[in-house]
Amino acid sequence: MASSKARQRALARAKTERQIARRAAAARRRRQWQAGIGSAVALALIVLVVIWKTGGFEPEPVRASECAWTSVEAGSGIVDVGKPRTNDILKNGVKTMTISLGQGTVTAKLDPSKAPCTVESFTYLASKKFFDNTTCHRLTDSILQCGDPSGSGSGGPAYRFPNENVPSPVVDPSASASADASSTGNALYPAGTLAMAHSSEPDSNGSQFFLVFKDVQYPADYTIFGTIVGGLDVLTKIGEAGNDGSNQAGGGKPNQDVKISSLTVTDVAPEEPAASPSASTSGSPSASASPAASASSQS
Repeated sequence: MASSKARQRALARAKTERQIARRAAAARRRRQWQAGIGSAVALALIVLVVIWKTGGFEPEPVRASECAWTSVEAGSGIVDVGKPRTNDILKNGVKTMTISLGQGTVTAKLDPSKAPCTVESFTYLASKKFFDNTTCHRLTDSILQCGDPSGSGSGGPAYRFPNENVPSPVVDPSASASADASSTGNALYPAGTLAMAHSSEPDSNGSQFFLVFKDVQYPADYTIFGTIVGGLDVLTKIGEAGNDGSNQAGGGKPNQDVKISSLTVTDVAPEEPAASPSASTSGSPSASASPAASASSQS
């Protein structure tokens, strides 16, 4: 009997010890959990303080636009296809512009490193098929001017943008050192030059461009954005057919109907011939009427 009671007391004592051990373990886990929560809160507070001190809660600053596209009011000859992007503009490498004319194909190498906004604009407009089925409206003995969807010389997209990569003026060797011996204000645009046309208003580049097939001097005010690497012979033959003399700025509508069936811009370098044909004449080119006519026209 005594041994039975002793056994019951031992069992009760063991049970009590187990309960005490479980409570101690639970209390230990609770303290550990509370300590972990406290550490996490402290860490979070430290992170928040660091973010606050470094301006992390301030609004993200707006980046200045790399290219400025100024809206143009709707009007005759203006075709609205939206605007190109203003940031993340390509500024290296080369692109290929391919112009399919009824007379043949003209290929040009575009240079984003020198005229990034102009190349971006052409890439965008070409992606919208802006130039497809448009007529080249002006021809002189040196250039063919295209890019006006209306064919009138005053059309373009619903935006305009500033010049970039204009050539350096040529120095007049006949000017005396004491007189105005700075420059004539004209620059040489060699055969093979691809440049923008614009009106007499500042920053009025749109979609009109001119292809030079014979050396010519114009005011040093036209963005050069590429080089013709194929099709100079095509342009020369178009030039030989002449114009109707109707353009007050010089030249006129080509006697041949010159229509762009398609104009594409691709992100690859063009295949350049070993020796590009030259249509330029010998000697110094003479100054000619520039591709700018009036404030309301890009012709």
